[in-house]
Amino acid sequence: MEGSQPTARMCAVPESPVAVPGSPVRGPRLRSPFARAAVPVLGGIVVIGLIFLGTWLVAMFISRGGADSTERLAPATFSAGSAEARAESIAEDGPILFPGLETTSGERTLVLDHEGDDPLQGWHLYWAYPKDRDPSCHVRQIEGTKTFIDCEDREVLVTELALPPRGVFPEIEDESITIDLRGALQPSS
Repeated sequence: MEGSQPTARMCAVPESPVAVPGSPVRGPRLRSPFARAAVPVLGGIVVIGLIFLGTWLVAMFISRGGADSTERLAPATFSAGSAEARAESIAEDGPILFPGLETTSGERTLVLDHEGDDPLQGWHLYWAYPKDRDPSCHVRQIEGTKTFIDCEDREVLVTELALPPRGVFPEIEDESITIDLRGALQPSS
């Protein structure tokens, strides 16, 4: 042993980087070009799928499994504000249009009108189409008046507009005007 040269000891430490510093276990490494391209794409699809699943579960929880309209999704009443302020606004600028209040689909527009000097009396509600036409004949208001132009370019007074169903009406409570939409939210038979 004398005179012999010291021998180098071989170490079992791998030459490539390790997963955990100081660990002899090597981390997984993708070798083929296909695997290096496909694994991140598949991982992204899985993450997007998990996000979609989480969103769907939250929506199911909020609706509690039902798709019917509820007070949370489609309120049965709409507060239009102070009756006195709305009456003054209508006297100066004409009726107020409320697009899409009657249903969750928002297809039709309601028109709120007021007559007389008492802000607690004389409220009327109409659809924004003429009585003698179907709902596809939308009207547009002549600014500052109670007159509208229909789909055939006819002038139509607010009183010539179609009436909403029986359960849709304006009501006064605590000097505020509320539009009751329960009649429109009921399923048609």
